[in-house]
Amino acid sequence: MNERFWETTPLTELTAAQWESLCDGCGKCCLEKFEDEETGNIVYSRVACALLDLETCRCRRYAERAQHMPDCVTIVPQVLAWPNWLPETCAYRRLAEGRPLPVWHPLISGDPASVVDAGHSVRGRVIGPETGEDPLMNLIDWIR
Repeated sequence: MNERFWETTPLTELTAAQWESLCDGCGKCCLEKFEDEETGNIVYSRVACALLDLETCRCRRYAERAQHMPDCVTIVPQVLAWPNWLPETCAYRRLAEGRPLPVWHPLISGDPASVVDAGHSVRGRVIGPETGEDPLMNLIDWIR
């Protein structure tokens, strides 16, 4: 892979492997979220998608996630026209907004664990939907 390809290649021209490598595996985008109608801000809950592996923070059925979870939004360049629904730390959002990757991103650090070490993973901080807890009663503010 081209070293630091994200700095030289537009998002619309990335290979599939380059695109997928931008995901840092934080799991934040897999949380139930709501839009505040008054402010337009996105508010996250501690309730994760049923397909999110809470230990690895990766989708258990990634290839067929849209078939199993109709509300799952596949991140493609067209979706990034309005990236505000993604966390501010998300590589896709950052690059779409012209910002650099954070220093803890695995493409910069060379270490997939750097996301957890930097405190940007949902690992150990969220619950699965099987708990039956109301997402609106489990809102969080540490997601940014």
